[in-house]
Amino acid sequence: MTLEILAVQGIPEVVTGDSLADLIVTHAPALLDGDVLVVTSKVVSKAEGRIVDIDRELAIDAETVRVVARRGDTRIVATRHGFVMAAAGVDASNVTKGEVVVLPVDADASARRIRDGVRSLTGVNVGVVISDTFGRPWRVGVTDAAVGFAGLQAFEDLRGTVDPYGNELQVTLTCTVDELAAAADLVKGKLNGVPVAIVRGLAVVLPAESVDTQGISQVVRPIDDDLFSLGTRDVLRARVDAAGFTGEPVDADRVTRALQAASLAAHPSGWQALRFTVLPATDFASMPAFADADVLATAATVIVPHLGVEPTARDLLAAGAAIENVLVALAIEQLGSQWVWPSPTGPDGLPDYQLGLIAVGKPAV
Repeated sequence: MTLEILAVQGIPEVVTGDSLADLIVTHAPALLDGDVLVVTSKVVSKAEGRIVDIDRELAIDAETVRVVARRGDTRIVATRHGFVMAAAGVDASNVTKGEVVVLPVDADASARRIRDGVRSLTGVNVGVVISDTFGRPWRVGVTDAAVGFAGLQAFEDLRGTVDPYGNELQVTLTCTVDELAAAADLVKGKLNGVPVAIVRGLAVVLPAESVDTQGISQVVRPIDDDLFSLGTRDVLRARVDAAGFTGEPVDADRVTRALQAASLAAHPSGWQALRFTVLPATDFASMPAFADADVLATAATVIVPHLGVEPTARDLLAAGAAIENVLVALAIEQLGSQWVWPSPTGPDGLPDYQLGLIAVGKPAV
């Protein structure tokens, strides 16, 4: 296989309203069927008017859905697209001082417009990848990755195939669009003023008449599958009281893992061990009204922490530490919680020495 990566030189400063397809066709060498155009997200954002005249930190706040980790002024966050990246992709370089560029609203749609535009102008069938720069866990340095694409399959799925030694591959799912983005950046660079590159020689472009069945959301790892959804320094910040829940059921295994964290809490010798009873939230539907009844109404599960006999001050202090561990562990499991104090007349069968109720569920956004 021979692979070529060609820089598209001479594209002028992009402004709001520019047609990137026109600019690419005008300045690129003759395009061929099967070429992949890798376009830097910044020029897509500029063409789509995604330049904002506000403080960079405020722009990061606006683009952030969830803080994953922070150190000093650096924030690693999840964006509304699901990307986990530094500063939510907000960029203050190569724009007028005081302005910042934010990511395209829908980079898949942006890629489709470029692809359709190029085909309309030239009759050539190309694939398009919109790229941006990402840091990488456990490795120093940055590389480009896809934030949107069109006319391509996201992955080369080798699972179930057999290697030359007769071993069946179990987990090999190569992210083709990310590899294309990284390869193209070798010629685009960060300071060369080259926002577009052509990757030629890789047979990955879908037929012109085919409909895109994948998008960048398939590349983003679901948070339920993310083993590193929180930075180690940000676990405590993730533990906040949920104002309400979606009412959806939660995975019982996650609740069990969170409860196991209680045993790791500091406690004095000879204290009365804390116990937990887990009940469906529906058991509390008929409770008399009290301050936090609305929280229980939307929770999926209720945890009742309790002691066997009337507690001493030492028991209460140790129990509080254990409950806090459970609340933090629930946050790590991506479950919302709120520790509430019920009315004296709860459902039948609750322990005598209960220490409030912990409402658990998927937090409402």
